[in-house]
Amino acid sequence: MSPRIAEKVSVPNFSASVLAIDPRTTADAIEQAIRRQVTGLRRRGVVVGLSGGIDSSVVSCLCVRALGPDRVQVLLMPERASSPESEQLGRMLSTKLGVPTLLEDIAPILEAAGCYRRQIEAIRMVFPDYGEHDRHKITLPSILDTDRLNVSELTVESPGGERRTSRMSPAAYLQIVAATNFKQRVRKMMEYYHADRLNYAVAGTPNRLEYDQGFFVKLGDGAADLKPIAHLYKSQVYALAEYVGVPEEIRRRPPTTDTFSLPQTQEEFYFALPYAQMDLCLYGRNHSVPAAEVAAAIGLTAEQVERVYRDIDQKRRTTAYLHARPLLAESVPEIRG
Repeated sequence: MSPRIAEKVSVPNFSASVLAIDPRTTADAIEQAIRRQVTGLRRRGVVVGLSGGIDSSVVSCLCVRALGPDRVQVLLMPERASSPESEQLGRMLSTKLGVPTLLEDIAPILEAAGCYRRQIEAIRMVFPDYGEHDRHKITLPSILDTDRLNVSELTVESPGGERRTSRMSPAAYLQIVAATNFKQRVRKMMEYYHADRLNYAVAGTPNRLEYDQGFFVKLGDGAADLKPIAHLYKSQVYALAEYVGVPEEIRRRPPTTDTFSLPQTQEEFYFALPYAQMDLCLYGRNHSVPAAEVAAAIGLTAEQVERVYRDIDQKRRTTAYLHARPLLAESVPEIRG
C-alpha cells in the first residue's frame, strides 16, 4: 500500500504508543527482506552512503546483520559544506561494524560542475554582497501560527557572525536548490560506480516521513535498488537504532540536512514540526484520525494539527513528480526472464 493513501483505520485512544514497534521482530523482517531482495537482484552485496545520521546508520547496521560485514561497502562522501562531525560519526560506526569503508571527497566534482559557483550566483540575486567565505541556509516560516505560504527564506552569515534573512524570488530559490541538488546526485553516482564495480545493489536510506513527503532529490538520494526502512516512521527508526547497535552519539544527534554551509535542522528546512510530532501527524492523516485527537497527544491545538494535515496533503501533491516513473509515448510490455 502506498504511504500516500489514507488507511481508514479507527485508532481509539490515540497516543504516541501507536508507533511502538518490537525492535527484534522489525529488524528480523527487514533483514530477511534485504537478503531476499539482494538475491533477487542477482547482486553480491550492498553499497550504503553513510552520512553519520540515524537513517543511514540504521540501514548500514541492518545490511551488516543481513549479509555480513564483508558484503557491505560503506561510502563516506563529504564536501565543502559537510559538518566534520558527519565524517567522524560515520567512521565510528563503520569501524564498529567492521565493514570496508571508502572516503570519496566529492568537492572537486562539485567544483568542476559549477555547484558552488551557481549557488553563489543565486544567493547574490538576494544579497549582492554575499562573499565566498560567507555561509547560508534556507528555511521555511513556522506553520503553527498561521497557514504558511511555502515561501522559503534565505539566511546568510558573514565570517564575523552578522546574520541577515530575506525572502527569495522564485528564480533565486530554484537556482539555489538546483545547484545544491548536484550534491545528492553526485553522491548517488559514486554509490552506483562502486555498486557496478562490486556487482552490488545500492541501499537507500529514506524513512517513511521523508519518502511520503518527498524529502529527497529525484535521481539523487531518491534513487536506490532497495529502501529497507521506507515503511518506518522516523520515531520507529530511532526505536530500532539501539537494538541494531547504532552508537549513542549518533542516536542523540538532532536530524540535520548537512547540505548548506550553515547548520540547519530538517524541521526548519522542510517539515512543519519536530519529527516526533510530525510522525504522529502523518500517522493520524494516514489513518483518518481527527485532528483534535492528534492535537491532544502532541500538545498542539486542533487548528494547528489541521494546518499540518493541509501541509502534508500539499507536499504529497507537489512532490508526486519525484515518485513518478518516466513517461512513455506508448506503453511497452515488460518481459523479463
